Amino acid sequence: MDLPGVDPSVPSAARIYDYLLGGKDHFAADREAAEAVLKSVPNARQNARANRAFLSRAVRALVEAGVRQFLDLGAGLPTQENVHQVAQRAAPDSRVVYVDNDPVVLVHARALLANNPGTVVAPADLRDPVALLNHPTVQGHLDFTQPVGVLLLAILHFIPDDQEASRIVAELRHPLVPGSHLAISHGHPGELTGDLVEKGRELYGRTRQGAVVGRTRAEMAAWLEGLELLAPGIVPVQGWHPEDDFDPIPGPAEPGVFGMVARVPSREV
Repeated sequence: MDLPGVDPSVPSAARIYDYLLGGKDHFAADREAAEAVLKSVPNARQNARANRAFLSRAVRALVEAGVRQFLDLGAGLPTQENVHQVAQRAAPDSRVVYVDNDPVVLVHARALLANNPGTVVAPADLRDPVALLNHPTVQGHLDFTQPVGVLLLAILHFIPDDQEASRIVAELRHPLVPGSHLAISHGHPGELTGDLVEKGRELYGRTRQGAVVGRTRAEMAAWLEGLELLAPGIVPVQGWHPEDDFDPIPGPAEPGVFGMVARVPSREV
C-alpha cells in the first residue's frame, strides 16, 4: 500500500484497532504497537470487539427510534457490520456519512462504498466540528432539519484536553433537532497503575492521533446534560442491551469502554 501522506513506520490508531479486531489492513508498526498495548491491557482485544458489537446494537436502537440518517465520526477502517450495513439492513432508506482524516481509512471507505448511493465518506477533522458539519459532502447527504444519529465511538479518548472534548460534543449537538441521537463510547482506565496509564499514553503518543486519555462516567455525563440518556445509562459497552452471555463485562478495576446513547428531547433544558 503506497498512499500519499501515509508513513508505514508510524502506527495509526485506526490500524491498531483493525489489528485488535482481527482485520488485515495494518503495517508492522501497527502490529508492534498493538502487541505492546496488549501487554499493558490484556483485555484490549475483547474491549475492541465489544465496542464494535455496541456499534451494531446502538445503530439498531436508533433505527427503531425512527432515525434514518447517520454521521459516523472517526469511522476507522471498514470491517464487518459497519454502520451502513446495520442501518440499511433494518431500514434500506438509511443514509450514512462516514468521516475520518486518515488517508488509509478514506481510501478503503471509498472503495467499499462505491456502489452504495446511500452512503458516502467525507475527509474532515473532528477537532473542527463546524467545518466538519458544513463540509459539502455532509451537507449534501444529510438533512439536519430531520433527526440525525451522531456516532462518536472510541474517538473522543484521542482528544486529551477535557475542554476541547466538551467543546467538540457541544458543537456537534448544536444543529441537532429533536429526535436526533448521540451515541458515544469512550475508554476508561479502571484501576491501572500510573505507570501503565503513562505507558498507554506513550504508546498512542507515537501514532498520528498523538494521545489517548481515559475518562470517568461523571466526565462523560457532563457531555449529555440536557439530553435524554437512554437506559441503561452510561455502562460498559458489554452491558448496553447485551444480546448474549458471550461477552463478559470487565470488573470495575479492569480497563474498559463505557457506552451511552442519548436523545435530543423536544426541548433541550
